[in-house]
Amino acid sequence: MLPGDPPVEVILRRNRRAKRFSLRVSRSDGRVSLSLPAWAPEKEALAFLEERADWVRHHLDSAPVPMRARIGVELPVCGLPRPVVEGPGRIARFENGQIIVPRGPREGARLRALLTALARERLSRAVAVHAEAIGRNAGRLTLRDPRSRWGSCSARGDLMFSWRLIMAPPPVLDYVAAHEVAHLAEMNHGPRFWSVCRRLCPETDTHRRWLRANGASLLAWQFDAPAEE
Repeated sequence: MLPGDPPVEVILRRNRRAKRFSLRVSRSDGRVSLSLPAWAPEKEALAFLEERADWVRHHLDSAPVPMRARIGVELPVCGLPRPVVEGPGRIARFENGQIIVPRGPREGARLRALLTALARERLSRAVAVHAEAIGRNAGRLTLRDPRSRWGSCSARGDLMFSWRLIMAPPPVLDYVAAHEVAHLAEMNHGPRFWSVCRRLCPETDTHRRWLRANGASLLAWQFDAPAEE
């Protein structure tokens, strides 16, 4: 616990591979974690934490306020706010510019399912276009909810994306698809990789800046039911 007003709960994590102390403030939920080498005394870790108390509080103050996806809010879809309203049925759906979802403890889960399905459709299409442009074949496409990356490409050519990309403007989603497809040609971030990436997406730098500035707000949306429900 970091003392102060208010006190801040800190998760201590021992890591056998760590060689030094490392502090992290989650962009999605504001959780503070301190990683420390397996050999390090906890007393030293707490002293390290107190020395960086101002840094921790600055990042907590600047983090986006968590938002719960539920009836009554405006949920970003393809970069535009979409009102979420109550309606009949068992699934969430788009209708007349709104997202209609049945009321209940699974509101968030149904909204997430809707966004995930739309993300899969848009990302599959973008990957196919970019892969054809460079004469490569993409492997399996999976959607997850990572906290520190928007996509990845395995050595086998399998691609992983954050389904939250569907909340960003379409050109940003397309950039991330292009970025990962570029790894099918260059499994690194060297000059040749960026050359391929910018050939597929000339506005690469613009969209990277958008993600740096706005990505945390996408991660701040919570789709789980509140604990009391």
